[in-house]
Amino acid sequence: MSTVQEIEDAVRSLSLKDLATFRAWYMEFDATAWDQQIERDIAQGRLDALAEEAFEDLPE
Repeated sequence: MSTVQEIEDAVRSLSLKDLATFRAWYMEFDATAWDQQIERDIAQGRLDALAEEAFEDLPE
């Protein structure tokens, strides 16, 4: 059995209270991971073209 399958099975077996606790933890974990990825992309210039396009679309 894969690790992902084991995690899915464990989540399915959680009580409603534990599921709510897990959900809150995971939302924070996922948001932090997303923020870190965005920061890396910004530092590496991956969003420069999008930012440039957005600034060009702003009214003067």
